[in-house]
Amino acid sequence: MADLQEASVTLPSDPASVTTARRYVCALLAEWGLPPDAPAVDSVRLIVSELTTNAVLHTCGLSPTFTVDVRLERSEELHIGVTDSHPRWPRPLPAAVQQDNGRGMVIIRHLTVESGGRLEVVPTEEGGKTVWISLPWAVPVV
Repeated sequence: MADLQEASVTLPSDPASVTTARRYVCALLAEWGLPPDAPAVDSVRLIVSELTTNAVLHTCGLSPTFTVDVRLERSEELHIGVTDSHPRWPRPLPAAVQQDNGRGMVIIRHLTVESGGRLEVVPTEEGGKTVWISLPWAVPVV
């Protein structure tokens, strides 16, 4: 396997794109060697669903598209980033928990930490942001 594998897809900010993004990432991980029944797949599937749902719902129509970037570095660490062009960043966790909705970042953070990973939000040059999760890459030895 190469030291770095990368792929990305840009999709319309539409609820149907959440399913497309989830399928894209899961198919990519399978192509890179992660079996579809590996325990990490369920966590990644839910994380991608929540990240892309946030990109669709919380940009208030101000980000016509979002991009999902996937990188696998040295077969050791998986990075998944979802970028939108809306300048508003995710709300701090206590505020999110108090709302009727907005628990997506709580779920994302929990699954990321539980998997031994980390979460980071970084600004883009265009004024939006990318929410990155980084997870250890653990492909079972066959």
